[in-house]
Amino acid sequence: MSRAANPFSPGKLVALVLVGASAFLLFLYAIGAGWTGGNREGMTAHANSNALNGFSGLVALMKRRGHDVSIATTREVQEDEVLLVLTPSFQTDAAELQEVMESRRYRGPTVVILPKWASAPLPEEARGEAPSDWVQVALGFSPFWFEQVEDFEPMALGQGGTASWSGFGLSGTLPDSEAMQAIVDVPNKELFPLVTDAEGDLLAGYWNRNGYHPELAEAGRITFSEEEEYDQDNALYPLVIVAEPDLMNNYGMADRTRALASVRLLELSMEGYDMPVAFDMTMPGLGSSENLLTLAFRPPFLAATLCLIAALFVVGWRAFRRFGPPVAEEEAFARGKTQLARNGAALIERTRRWHLLGAPYAAMVAGRIASALHIRETDRMEREAAIDAAMVARGLDAPLFSERAERLRDARGAAEMIRAASALQSLERTLKR
Repeated sequence: MSRAANPFSPGKLVALVLVGASAFLLFLYAIGAGWTGGNREGMTAHANSNALNGFSGLVALMKRRGHDVSIATTREVQEDEVLLVLTPSFQTDAAELQEVMESRRYRGPTVVILPKWASAPLPEEARGEAPSDWVQVALGFSPFWFEQVEDFEPMALGQGGTASWSGFGLSGTLPDSEAMQAIVDVPNKELFPLVTDAEGDLLAGYWNRNGYHPELAEAGRITFSEEEEYDQDNALYPLVIVAEPDLMNNYGMADRTRALASVRLLELSMEGYDMPVAFDMTMPGLGSSENLLTLAFRPPFLAATLCLIAALFVVGWRAFRRFGPPVAEEEAFARGKTQLARNGAALIERTRRWHLLGAPYAAMVAGRIASALHIRETDRMEREAAIDAAMVARGLDAPLFSERAERLRDARGAAEMIRAASALQSLERTLKR
């Protein structure tokens, strides 16, 4: 016996499977891409931002100069040999920043651009006339976590005004000369200056970690003795700190001199190596989780992914190449009165309560015989006496019904119960003829 044919055509089933699989793959990609739907209008100090405090102009400029530039949304890039540009926000964890800077010592050069401007979405009345990516910026405050970073702890960060800046043989003014941010105190010469303001405060500098960085030392006009250079670690990569973000953000890129200074700072940080440039997005809070699709096709998960694909292919092939409709399975529990009687008998057999069957069965047989002989007595003893009288009237030379019924009611074992019940059933057939 077979079931009814499938009402769905193979084409419709294939389309259903493909749509479901595509939706699932899109879901996995959305997780990796960070499509969470969160409000990020106030996060504009990052490499993808066209706002004044963003760095998309610097990204485009480095690409035009032939560098391999990427936007990193995961922390994996922090372990690669690249020029890593960090743009931490006001909410960045100081311990996390310290850990990244420390881990990059022998992995690749690092440039840290400190935040200064606070951004917010445009008011409702101004949104209709302005492009969708415009925001309003206001001079914020020096990042409160600056002194919580272990390497920055001895230094002091301040804001104020300045007439000009100079560095790399260049000089000029800032976009807003009254809103300058600089490192105003370097007690232990932790940083060697690369760019300074008119008052001599440090706008950008490279870290003094006893590393051998001749290009940066020359740009900062720092001289070392032969003995000092001999003791320097040439395997150590430079760490550059930019206290004034207007030297490198979109606000600063409006001036050719500032743009040239920012490019020189990044290229000197590479120390002559032709290496990729990666702008980090995790520090501003715009990172994403590992793309699950990419992760599935990387060791050690590649083998499991291939096995799963093969298993799905085999299951799909068997499903569409099957001959005929599936065989109908028998029901685990049959329906109807017969099955109900069988279940009751099985229960009695298991509990061995045979003695409970005698009286009901005798009464049932007596009722059927009384109906056949038109006996109206309802009392058990009177009905059985009437049946006995009918047997005598017919001249039946056999034990009376009452005797057989009493024998059935007194039966205890299964065999005794069956013999007594068979005797009653035989008498019933005789009387109904």
